[in-house]
Amino acid sequence: MIKPFARRLGAACLAAAFLAGAAAAQPGKPLRIVVPFPAGGTADILPRVVAAKLRDSFPAGVVIENRTGAGGNIGAESVFNAPPDGETLLASPPAPIAINQHLYRKLSFDPAKWVPVTMIATVPNVLVVNPKLPVRSVPELIAYLKANPGKLSYGSQGNGTTSHLTASMFMQLTGTDMVHVPYKGTAPALVDLVGGQIDVFFDNLSSSLPFHQSGRLRILAIADEQRAQVLPDVPTFAEQKLPAMNAVTWFALVAPPGTPAAKVQATQKAFADALALPDVKRQFAEQGAEPRGWDSARTGQFIQAESAKWAKVIKNANVTLD
Repeated sequence: MIKPFARRLGAACLAAAFLAGAAAAQPGKPLRIVVPFPAGGTADILPRVVAAKLRDSFPAGVVIENRTGAGGNIGAESVFNAPPDGETLLASPPAPIAINQHLYRKLSFDPAKWVPVTMIATVPNVLVVNPKLPVRSVPELIAYLKANPGKLSYGSQGNGTTSHLTASMFMQLTGTDMVHVPYKGTAPALVDLVGGQIDVFFDNLSSSLPFHQSGRLRILAIADEQRAQVLPDVPTFAEQKLPAMNAVTWFALVAPPGTPAAKVQATQKAFADALALPDVKRQFAEQGAEPRGWDSARTGQFIQAESAKWAKVIKNANVTLD
């Protein structure tokens, strides 16, 4: 015969087991990915493509949130100060992860403390010119610039952006000089490049590709180690005797300081699996992007190398932002 206390204890254990099972079956909170730049650009499109394939790994869903401003610093700060539970991440191009600490006198977060999760993709930067410019190669452009110092202008997405810094790197490596015309983003710079108001633009491949294909602009070089699959006929800078001219736009996923390694590894694997899907590869190719899915260690090493590279360019060009 079961004594009353034993019956009560058994019932309590059964109830506890039932509640624990019910709790385990409940879906967790959705994964929140902050993109610190406006919707519609490559930085926003790529995470959304991956997010659509993560339903099995995150049953509660994946939410993409755009928090823009201050060169990506506003969105980055919000993630940096979020609970380190692996449920709030930053998906971003280089600025707030590897560059802004060299541009701004003071930041409200420490980029050195980001926890790398994975590299989502890389997109090569390209040298684009107005087709009326009488040059068809990098050596021809360098010769033209040296014969006409300070007469050509180059556009950028704004002061301190990768397009600005890539142009600065080019001028430092070649001993040339152009006039800087900063814009508020890629679109207005491309409009003026097509219209002939500026002569040169260092852009990411995805934005300039349609203009090159239509003949409205001319891409002279790929700033990557290999030619782009979508532009097999356009040589790299290295093939045109400028091997140090290597500049890619990349999109990394990072977590707040203190995020557990197990959370990082699980998320990295989910992203790597999604990035390997044929449909994702196809959609990335349409953006001129190469899917990566690197592990945390490799992503961290790459970010450190990029930060050191751009720090040198920024110092030599004396670029600062408030």
